[in-house]
Amino acid sequence: MTRKHWMIGSLAGFGLVLGVSSTSIAQMPHDEMQPSGTAQTTSFRRIDQPLWLKSAVTAGGIGLIGVELWWFLFSKSKSRKADTNQGIQEVTITVDDGYEPNRVVVTAGQPVRLSFDRRDPSSCLEAVRIPGFHIAKDLPLNQVTTIEFTPTEPGEYEFTCGMNMFRGTIKVQGNATPIESTQTLVSQRS
Repeated sequence: MTRKHWMIGSLAGFGLVLGVSSTSIAQMPHDEMQPSGTAQTTSFRRIDQPLWLKSAVTAGGIGLIGVELWWFLFSKSKSRKADTNQGIQEVTITVDDGYEPNRVVVTAGQPVRLSFDRRDPSSCLEAVRIPGFHIAKDLPLNQVTTIEFTPTEPGEYEFTCGMNMFRGTIKVQGNATPIESTQTLVSQRS
């Protein structure tokens, strides 16, 4: 998380430096404006910008595009298989600047207990919604909120924050096939 905060802070600082360092290059001084008695022209007056400023704006734009592509296409999602305890599949999901893990793997036909530990004060993360199971629950700050359900069909089900900005996935796998169960029994006997 600190690396992401550092990157966002660096980009924001870079933008602030660009905005503050030049003293309003595009603005004209008041005394150079046309007097109201003269005829106005319909053409724009070109204001030349220094090459370093053009280069900095271009480099900043390319950098932001790169960060966006990395964020949406190349960042690794954190996945976790549910632990089974007394017949209930359990996973604790930390809610801090998103969901961690943001991908949960469970088995169909067994009860699931998701424990959401909310640490982020952001209003976006005040609630969690799991539309595939018709669940919507508020997440109080600095508390663990449990949600229980039993998935019946294999597939991928999305869970989101209240504003639909942060997302996660619940992957429901089918029950073990008879061949897998036989292989498990054989390996346990050996």
